[in-house]
Amino acid sequence: QVQLVESGGGLVQPGGSLRLSCAASGFTFRLFAMYWYRQAPGKQRELVAGITSTGSTNYADSVKGRFTISRDNAKSTMYLQMNNLEPEDTAIYYCNVRKIVAFWGQGTQVTVSS
Repeated sequence: QVQLVESGGGLVQPGGSLRLSCAASGFTFRLFAMYWYRQAPGKQRELVAGITSTGSTNYADSVKGRFTISRDNAKSTMYLQMNNLEPEDTAIYYCNVRKIVAFWGQGTQVTVSS
C-alpha cells in the first residue's frame, strides 16, 4: 500500500534553514506528481509546492524564492529545502500524492521561533 514518511522538521530560528524529506513506497514514484502541504494552528491546510513526474515545479507565492522542491526518483524520495524561514512558516508539513484518491504522510512539525 502507499506509504509516505516525512522527516527533517524541527525548531529553527528566523532566517534559518531546514530540509524536509518524504520517503515514498507502494507505488511507482517516478510516474506521479508529488506535493508538499502545510497546516498551521487554526488554519486550513495549504499547498506549498508541487513537482511533476518530469520535474516541473510550482510554489505558493508566500514561499517563492525561499523554498525549493526536488525529487530523487532512484530513491523514491521528495525534498523541500526551506531557506530564510519566517515565523509564519511554522506548521505541520505533509507529503501528498494523488492516485485516484489522495494519500498523506503523518506530517513533520516545523517551528520557526527565536
